[in-house]
This record gives sequence, C-alpha cells and structure tokens, in this order.
Amino acid sequence: MKQGTQGSAGTTTGEAAAAAEAAARTAGSRYRVPAQPAAGEADRRRDAGGAGEGSARGEHTHGEPVLPRPRPAVQRPSVRGQVLAALRTALVTGDLRPGEVHSAPVLAERFGVSATPVREAMQQLAQEGAVEVVPNRGFRVVERSARELAELAEVRALIEVPVMLRLARTVPPERWAGLRPLAEATVRAASSGCRATYAEADRAFHSAVLALAGNQQLVGVAEELHRRAQWPLVGGGAPGGGTRAELVADAHEHTALLDALVAGDLDVVRALVGEHFNGAE
Repeated sequence: MKQGTQGSAGTTTGEAAAAAEAAARTAGSRYRVPAQPAAGEADRRRDAGGAGEGSARGEHTHGEPVLPRPRPAVQRPSVRGQVLAALRTALVTGDLRPGEVHSAPVLAERFGVSATPVREAMQQLAQEGAVEVVPNRGFRVVERSARELAELAEVRALIEVPVMLRLARTVPPERWAGLRPLAEATVRAASSGCRATYAEADRAFHSAVLALAGNQQLVGVAEELHRRAQWPLVGGGAPGGGTRAELVADAHEHTALLDALVAGDLDVVRALVGEHFNGAE
C-alpha cells in the first residue's frame, strides 16, 4: 500500500482515502446540518417569508412534505457548502423525492440556518439539473426516468472507458497499487448499506483513476455525470439497484479492476470496465 503515491493534483492517495472516508461519514449522517447561532429577528422574519425576501420571492410553505428534522449540526463559515452536501445526500437517499416541491424557508428552518445559504445551495442544484425552480413556490426535485439513467451511463462510458484503457497501457503497476485504499474504502462503504456513503466513496475512486490522466477538466465533467447518475428515479427507485448486496457487488468490481490494472491484463480490464458501466454505477 503506497500512501505517498500522487495524482495529477499533487494529493497523496493516503490523503485522498482519508478525505473519502470523511466524506462518507458526513454522507452517512444523511439529511443533517449542524445547528447555527440564532439569527437576528429581522433575518428570521425575512427568511421565514414574512415582509422580507421570502415574501418577495413568493415562496409559500404550506402543503410541503414533512422531512426529518436534522440533528444539531453546520459550523460557519461553510454553511452553504454543508447545506449543499446535506441536500445532495438527501437526493441520493431519497429523502428529497422526485416531484416534491420545497421552499428555502422551510428547509432553512429544518436545518437551523437562514434561508440564504439554502437558497444558494438549491440554485447550485438547479444548475446541476437536480432541481428546477418553481415560481412563487420554491424548487421541485427533478423526475428522472430509467431512459435518462441509461443515457447517462452511456455518456459516462464514452468518456471514461477509453481513458481507463489508455491508462491501463501507460500507468505503471505501483501507481495503480497506490489506489488500493480508495478501492477498499468503497467496499467498506457498501458494507454499511448506506447508499449516500457508498456514493461518496464510489465517486472518490473513479475520480482518482481519471486524475491519473492529468486532465482536471475531464475529472470535473466525469464527476458531474457520476453524481447525476446516482440520483433516485421516479418512484424512489435507486439507480442500478441499492440493496446492501448490490452495493457490495458493485464495490468489489473496483478491487477486481484494480487487480487487473496492476497485473496489466487489458482483456480483463476491458471486460470489467464494460460490466461496471452497464451497472450504471
């Protein structure tokens, strides 16, 4: 296990594995954001949709689905980032279900923060295609079909498979061995049975593999596609399954792929990569 092996961005795989584990633990806490200091009364009225910003935006809060109240949690100054991470976790786990409409003031109340960071996080999710703006109401979780999932898997395969095969021919075995901690992290995450925890570890492994190509634009595009492929389908179905056994089987494909890459067995690499993407993970 080579903890000092570096990717294109200069980060050691040991540090990347630790970061993946930390992200997985955060994702595993599901729909939760730390408690914030009490907002000023003026901010409270504004963000609750009174005479201030919430009212001006017309975000009505009646009739929304009741979500689990998060435990105490987000530390400033990264409130927006932690809210965004919590919302992404809620998308993966299905706590935010396709077709539901949520307003920033109601979500902010449940997170214990002002509506501003929630609104900013939801706008980011809208740019990523996870939600859409509903005038005078808030944000609707996008309804995705199995066809869309298949299209995403196809696009991911078109981008990632040729890169992985090229890397299989050019990257020395010791550098592949350095990714072992990330592959093993996906197995541990899958064994937890938490889809959000596995999603974080899965993205970390794929990103580390692609980073060996030295193209950060490639990594960024692939990460966005990967994230979109992990959102739930209409009706709450998980892409590519979602039971503990299915997650563990998918995770073991990472370790098998890494074994083939270390051995330089291109035929096995080609077969495993094709199978992995057909599973839409």
